Amino acid sequence: MADAFRRSSATRITAVIPYFGYARQDRRPRSARVAISAKVVADMLTVVGIDRVLTVDLHADQIQGFFDIPVDNIYGSPVLVDDIEDQRFDNLMIVSRTSAAWCARAVAKSLGVDLAIIDKRREKANHSEVMHIIGDVEGRTCILVDDMVDTAGTLCHAAKALKEHGAAKVFAYATHPVLSGRAIENIENSVLDELVVTNTIPLSAAAQSCSRIRQLDIAPVVAEAVRRISNEESISAMFR
Repeated sequence: MADAFRRSSATRITAVIPYFGYARQDRRPRSARVAISAKVVADMLTVVGIDRVLTVDLHADQIQGFFDIPVDNIYGSPVLVDDIEDQRFDNLMIVSRTSAAWCARAVAKSLGVDLAIIDKRREKANHSEVMHIIGDVEGRTCILVDDMVDTAGTLCHAAKALKEHGAAKVFAYATHPVLSGRAIENIENSVLDELVVTNTIPLSAAAQSCSRIRQLDIAPVVAEAVRRISNEESISAMFR
């Protein structure tokens, strides 16, 4: 599509990519012989003639540096925060894994509530083991915040650990519902009270039928960003 637009003399081409694929392949861990696929995707988009990229909640902000064109990384957290406020949870606490603390910290600050951290050790790809909870979750309504949910193994282990440490209820909020493999089965068999996601990725039929999964619409945020790009207005002003 970009090539067709470029060959038709389009003045500017902006790629709106709500979920940036391969975002987790942004490095070579311990010099493993793997591709840095996030960089490959960035190169393909640039070479084909894309002038600007608009995406939502990049897994790692430094991926913007893979591009030689402007990248607007907008946030799904305002949509999540609005829903959390609408639910009027009692005795609320935001919980995050160590590597996603930046996201949870922003949500906790917006809501004016406490933050707890879950330290885990990943044994192998798509598997995780909760090791320790930093913070007192006894009797609290805990909300796990992350940028994406893949197999949901981390969320389910975390929810179990929180309940074992006395949490009254455990909810999870994430921007990208990847939900691969046995994710739906894991969620249905977990102690997680509810998983709330946005529609950056369409839900499968199985996910739509799961009573523990609820989806929010992020289209108005993306639409406002598109309008601002078209009118050459500030994107960062949306999140001040």
